[in-house]
Amino acid sequence: MHSFLVAEIQKALRSASVTTGQSIIIEKPTSPKFGDYATNIAFLAAKELKRNPRQLAEELTGHFGFPEGTVTKIEVAGPGFINFFMEPAFIMQSAERVFRDGVEYGKGSEGAGKTAIVEYVSANPTGPLTIGRGRGGVLGDCIANLAEAQGYRVNREYYFNDAGRQMQILGESVRYRYLELCGRSVDFPDTHYKGLYIGEIAEKIYSEHGEGLLQDESIEPFRSEAESIIFSSIQKTLGRLGIVHDSFFNEHTLYTADQNGISPNQQVIDRLRENGFIGQYDGATWFLTTKLGQEKDKVLIKSSGEPSYRLPDIAYHLTKYARGFDMIINVFGADHIDEYPDVLEALKILGHDTTKVRIAINQFVTTTVNGETVKMSTRKGNADLLDDLIDDVGPDATRLFFIMRSKDSHLNFDVDLAKKQSKDNPVFYFHYAHARICSLLRLAWSEIGFDAAKLPEHGILMRLRAPEELQLAFGILDFGDVSRSAFRMLEPQKMVDYMHAIAELFHRFYQECPILKAEPEIAEARLFLAVAVRQVLQNGFRILGISAPESM
Repeated sequence: MHSFLVAEIQKALRSASVTTGQSIIIEKPTSPKFGDYATNIAFLAAKELKRNPRQLAEELTGHFGFPEGTVTKIEVAGPGFINFFMEPAFIMQSAERVFRDGVEYGKGSEGAGKTAIVEYVSANPTGPLTIGRGRGGVLGDCIANLAEAQGYRVNREYYFNDAGRQMQILGESVRYRYLELCGRSVDFPDTHYKGLYIGEIAEKIYSEHGEGLLQDESIEPFRSEAESIIFSSIQKTLGRLGIVHDSFFNEHTLYTADQNGISPNQQVIDRLRENGFIGQYDGATWFLTTKLGQEKDKVLIKSSGEPSYRLPDIAYHLTKYARGFDMIINVFGADHIDEYPDVLEALKILGHDTTKVRIAINQFVTTTVNGETVKMSTRKGNADLLDDLIDDVGPDATRLFFIMRSKDSHLNFDVDLAKKQSKDNPVFYFHYAHARICSLLRLAWSEIGFDAAKLPEHGILMRLRAPEELQLAFGILDFGDVSRSAFRMLEPQKMVDYMHAIAELFHRFYQECPILKAEPEIAEARLFLAVAVRQVLQNGFRILGISAPESM
């Protein structure tokens, strides 16, 4: 419905010779007395054109040419809002598109013929996945689903951090535990990983090699074995949430020299130096961001010779450009807030279009059990593990609770609520709506032979006029617009809120509008409206990555 109104408003603007760079926003008024939909385009354009907004709104109303039977009334309100009152029959007729489109209903064409890469999770393989990492994983997976719903061909990628100091510490941690199994006394550093999984990896190595590695001071066999076991565990955990990546990019390749003896990391340094943005002082190599107006330069290679996170991240992004993606989406944790702007600045200096890059930062997660917050520490081995959470509340609740709040907000994961069998729990509420429709359709088949799989006759929903029916039809018409908005904002929470509203509208319709006891023609129309709602729920659940149970 939004796209229909936007198209007509664009026609009116052209007809009135009004040129504006403002986006046309369609909203639902807070009260029905202000119409079914409203736009503030006249108010926005008037500010830009230095005109009276109400006069511009009134002028535009004279240029609307809505087809007959679509809009019953247009009125100007306040300082320049234009309100639209829709014809109920048109709303019902429009809702029948759900039957024609089925699983394709609500999909957009913005990304048709284009490719997108979505990088997410990218956790260091130094331990099992924690709940904090799980939020980014689900956020990234839902964003990838939203991109696909807009027509993009999506590549889901995991940036595999198999280089750097953390992997060194991992190998050393396992070797210390191995030495203990060999009867050696070890002073285990506080800076190293102490989880039980470190001991289990060491036991595996000991069972295979005995004391054969005692004389070898290299940590490589320990690091390599730990990396393999831990990453396999990470993939298994992600798989429990339906998260599967298409590609894995190994960080160590950025440190590996090409046929000319130059690594991708060194190429970044060389190219930035050519552009005058590399400095050498205090024994380190610096990105001269003070030239860009920043207070301090940023280190790219530390005095120890170890690269900072910025350097391989810049080199990694250059590979994304080289692979020709039309859109580059990165899902990061809050610890990247200070880093990624510098990566974008470097990419600009190197001649790349950074408008292709979209960043989704997700804030931290805490877990509440019995009203008490569980504290996490991977190093100390008492981390709040994602596997444990999935065991406790199930994959659907895990996914939905991670995205039911804005990515920009700190998330408190309430385990007790996630297990609650009531409407307070959105997972239960969503599942109940879908299962209720499936139960209704099974009953309708057994009692009156209603076939939910057949296409209804054209205009069947136009028999319906009750407020609850119209509100429900209005709701399902918003699916595509909400999906597009959620993608543009990289905010799956908008889909969660929308699905909650649809479930609420259906439950109200179910309570207020008798279905099987209604007159046969009305009963049939109401059943098909329920079929349309079921389709919208299923399409939304697919984006959110949750199941659609047919019974509860």
